Amino acid sequence: MVQIAYGSPEVIVPQEIAKPSPGDKEILIRIHAAKVGPSDVAFRKGDPFMIKLLYGLSRPKFAIGGTELAGVVEAVGKEVTSFKAGDRVLGMSVKNFGAYAEYKCLPEESPLAVIPDNITYEEAVGVCDGGATALTFLRDKATLRKGQKVLINGASGAVGIYAVQLAKYYGAEVTGVCSAGNVDLVRKAGADFIIDYTQEDFTKADKAYDVIFDAVGKRSFSACKRVLTSKGIYLTTAFKLSIFLQMMWTSLFKGKRVVFATAGLMQNKANLAFLMELARKGTLNAVIDRRYPLELLPDAHKYVETERKKGNVIITF
Repeated sequence: MVQIAYGSPEVIVPQEIAKPSPGDKEILIRIHAAKVGPSDVAFRKGDPFMIKLLYGLSRPKFAIGGTELAGVVEAVGKEVTSFKAGDRVLGMSVKNFGAYAEYKCLPEESPLAVIPDNITYEEAVGVCDGGATALTFLRDKATLRKGQKVLINGASGAVGIYAVQLAKYYGAEVTGVCSAGNVDLVRKAGADFIIDYTQEDFTKADKAYDVIFDAVGKRSFSACKRVLTSKGIYLTTAFKLSIFLQMMWTSLFKGKRVVFATAGLMQNKANLAFLMELARKGTLNAVIDRRYPLELLPDAHKYVETERKKGNVIITF
């Protein structure tokens, strides 16, 4: 599925292209599953404008979108040592995308991991989609510790639902913020407390948190500041100039801090292997809302844009 311009979901159209061949240090993957999330929608639109500055002003530099993929290794280059034909693998293509195609070549040093036998391709992609981002923010940026209090805004989304599970894995007390219709889902993921945002504004409550993770980029640091502990950390997945300035300013002091990370660019083999091990053990469970065949990729984009999805939207091949 090729994106011919920036714009509505209809700019994504089917196209036949040549099957790629792996280089000496590459593996060729026959893709079985990919995903669509808010970041994919943003790249399709070219909004924020920074996307166009980096990936093409008039049209996308890389016409085939998608970063997370799962499939089977069909062939390997002569210098590849870590993988062999027949391996079931999870991978991320953060430099030139390409997951929305039947085949993709990736360098052996890319973020890649073998998928455990008890995990499906779709589950692997789902866990990677939100799990990798949540891991970067909670473990690496917030250094979440046992006994800390963490609030996750957007707890039923692709990032939030895995953030809940990972925060519990690290021993935190977890409060999830979601709509009433998603309470059971978030509670099943492990949240200790749940706030229905349609009935209660967590920023006006009396409870304070060591970490507030805005997994949907809907609440500002200014609003959340009063319910952070004296050295609390505000995390957000939504990058804006104001966030960058607040991050720089708060880093100069020992009090409450703003933290943002380009999580996709920070992924590696170790992270994916760690997520797959947690999935194998049942510590981290995939939450899949809908599945769309590749040819209905535009419809998947339309659904994601409603901002009503629960967990992951998966593309099947």
